[in-house]
Amino acid sequence: MGLSLRLLLGIAFPLFAAQTQPALIQALNPAADWKGSANITQAFSEIALKNEYDKDKHRVRKWHVPVRVFIEHQVGDKALHTQLVQMHLAHLAEITGHDIQLVDVLSEANLHLVFTRQSLWVDDIMRLMGPNAAKNVHGSVCMAKFALNANSEIDRAWVIIPVDQAKMHGKLVACVVEEITQVLGLPNDSEKVFPSIFNDKTPQDLLTGLDYILLKLLYSTEIKAGMTTTEVQPIIQKQLIQWQRDGTLSDADKTVRQGQLYGLLGY
Repeated sequence: MGLSLRLLLGIAFPLFAAQTQPALIQALNPAADWKGSANITQAFSEIALKNEYDKDKHRVRKWHVPVRVFIEHQVGDKALHTQLVQMHLAHLAEITGHDIQLVDVLSEANLHLVFTRQSLWVDDIMRLMGPNAAKNVHGSVCMAKFALNANSEIDRAWVIIPVDQAKMHGKLVACVVEEITQVLGLPNDSEKVFPSIFNDKTPQDLLTGLDYILLKLLYSTEIKAGMTTTEVQPIIQKQLIQWQRDGTLSDADKTVRQGQLYGLLGY
């Protein structure tokens, strides 16, 4: 990656790496350990059926309508921020098979993404997400939220990224990738899931092979919004057997790296 792009994106690899747990990373072999059926099933349960800010068990949550994304720019580098979002949305659409596109008018959107600054962050959270979300600002670099209808289908979502704060932590790209991915229906973070953007203790900026599989599972046609853990487990097992046979699992780490952001960041 060129120096100018590093500066624009706020990538600070030494800082990000310093926040990882070396013992955890050395103990696991990402290429081998995550691909077992039990590990993937547990990861889906942790990330898709739980929430970051509560301890309840939830039903499957996913979009059944097309996702239309509007970007509100309150800071500079509009073209760069739009490019990051466009590239990630294209990758998500390819992985999930779901209709995900940018729109130019807020009234046509059901996902409202705001690039803001730290001084406006709390006000933006209050404006779009409400006071309960504002209680979780402390310790967060960026934030996302979605709303459900009576069938546990996601019908609206919000992502707020304070660019100066994200750059300070070297997490601008990570914020774009993680928060948009989470509002597709993978809302939890867990140290039990590795390697993954949903694990705050590992140095992932971009989707991993495991994240790729979790997205494909969530948006497989047999898994419906509102399903319980008991209902979804046999579907997951059936799908994983097929993916073991056809090479989807073994190729996942390589396949996910075909996303445009990998090329942009020089991976």
